Amino acid sequence: MPRNRNTFSSLSAWRRRVLANAVRSGWRWVQETGSVTAEHPGGLRFRRLGAGTRLAFPQGTVFGEQWIEIGECCIVAEQVTLTAGMLPGLDLGTDTVLTLGDGVVLGRGSHVIADAKVTIGSDTYCGPYVYITSTNHSYDDPDEPVGRQWPRSEPVSIGPGCWLGTGAVILPGARLGRNVVVAAGAVVRGEVPDHSVVAGAPAKVVRSWDRDKGWQPPLRTPAPTPIPDHVTPEQLAALAALAAPEAEGAR
Repeated sequence: MPRNRNTFSSLSAWRRRVLANAVRSGWRWVQETGSVTAEHPGGLRFRRLGAGTRLAFPQGTVFGEQWIEIGECCIVAEQVTLTAGMLPGLDLGTDTVLTLGDGVVLGRGSHVIADAKVTIGSDTYCGPYVYITSTNHSYDDPDEPVGRQWPRSEPVSIGPGCWLGTGAVILPGARLGRNVVVAAGAVVRGEVPDHSVVAGAPAKVVRSWDRDKGWQPPLRTPAPTPIPDHVTPEQLAALAALAAPEAEGAR
């Protein structure tokens, strides 16, 4: 009797769906179980780990957590490295070395390397693969391999409300003010004033806020119209539903 290929194909597809769903469910369970919170810190003993904060699983390299303080409601994505000190097991004294304020977001694959003091202000958001370090290689001896020369460290300060784009690099000694935007891929050193946008390598101020003149140079797009205080979420949802067919027809 000839085999029905459609029957075997359907059975194979069904098995694949069942297996795929099982793998996804299992991975979600692993992610939930492996995440780090104040209630479930695992083997990590931070000096402070605020309520509502979560370090996603899998974590990157984490050591020196006794000298790391993380505020409340922070989001630390997968594969984020957080280190205090050059090597694990060092005695760094009594002071906190790395501080994340409340509401800080560190995107996937980011690194924060704190040999000297690093402070990230509250509500600062970092895109994926941001690199923040207080230590850099030195190059005093031209005949000695750079990696064997003793590094130099300087404190880093990032003010509250900043946005660091994907792949931004913050070098030792950088001091970012309040509500600073760092463009993707920018390399920042030195002081950056409040309410400014920096881009490039090395990063330079490309836009800043003046209290009298507004943004200089002016924004190329108009500022969004603020939503009136009396508008309810239900009214906004109804307005969005009305606008959706018009947007679809304009395509």
